[in-house]
Amino acid sequence: MIDVCELLQINYPIIQGGMGNISNAQLTVAVSEAGGLGTIGCGTMDPGEVEKIILETKQLTAKSFAVNIAISVSPYTKDLIDLVIKHKIPFVSLSAGNPAPFIPLLHEHGIKVIALVASVKHAQKAEAAGADILVAEGFEAAGINSSLELTTFTLIPQIVEHVNVPVLAAGGIGDGRGLAAALMLGASGVQIGTRLIATKEAPFHEAYKNHLVQAEDTETMILGRSIGRVRRILKNPYAKRLHEQEQGGMTLDQYTEWTSEDKHIQGALKGDMENGFINSGQIAGLIDDVPTVKELFERMMESADEQLNFAAQEVKEIRFRAAKQGATVILGEKDI
Repeated sequence: MIDVCELLQINYPIIQGGMGNISNAQLTVAVSEAGGLGTIGCGTMDPGEVEKIILETKQLTAKSFAVNIAISVSPYTKDLIDLVIKHKIPFVSLSAGNPAPFIPLLHEHGIKVIALVASVKHAQKAEAAGADILVAEGFEAAGINSSLELTTFTLIPQIVEHVNVPVLAAGGIGDGRGLAAALMLGASGVQIGTRLIATKEAPFHEAYKNHLVQAEDTETMILGRSIGRVRRILKNPYAKRLHEQEQGGMTLDQYTEWTSEDKHIQGALKGDMENGFINSGQIAGLIDDVPTVKELFERMMESADEQLNFAAQEVKEIRFRAAKQGATVILGEKDI
């Protein structure tokens, strides 16, 4: 079994999700310094903007980090591939498109490839193309989402069963219980995004962080089904107007304009909830504080350890009770 921490040169099996045009060096550095794998998301930024973030990140940390390229979203995909090769970025995650055409070139330069997938079929194709790690993202995740609408709980074990490369779970994960659950489902680790927004190092508007802390379980909403461009965001005045517009009928061009990266920046960085939206996964309802990234990761690992030990003990006791009642129970060496 491949050790994902060894493969990614990290202490904890936690990587940062790409955050598109609101990506920044500060949070990327904080994640890598805390023992995870920080990620710079390219979104629709031009190579010059991305290069500035890469250089700033390199100045602030000697730790490894990744760059996420959204293949079908970015108009600069080929140029960004050249950029990560130029700067010898050790890990590249490819999302929103077919990674196959880019993997051989990245491998030629010693770059490990992380491919984001949302179904067994996608996972098998990415593995066959040479992806080193898969991130299987469930429908609970924030932002642009799969129209297949498969949940993390059902998606992870199916993908793990059909591939031989490490799989990281994404979507609805933001604490130690989620990490423990992902490991129990067969994942080798997790990718998180929304939970990292509400951290001290994340340079996002306080209104965004406060909204996450105050969010209830039903605080997110899905937009874009009628357009075939599914996205999960937090409810706010702008989201309400967008939903009403979609209900009344929207063209793809209109929807694209309403959900542009500029509108996301308006909400996430400027805190303007009347004129911009903010992405969020369903994990929002579990966020109730704003720790440092280091504190968050240490809590996640400690909690995951407790949860896994508790679950193991519970199963052992259930099996012994069943055996006493006359059920046929096969005991392992650890049970004797």
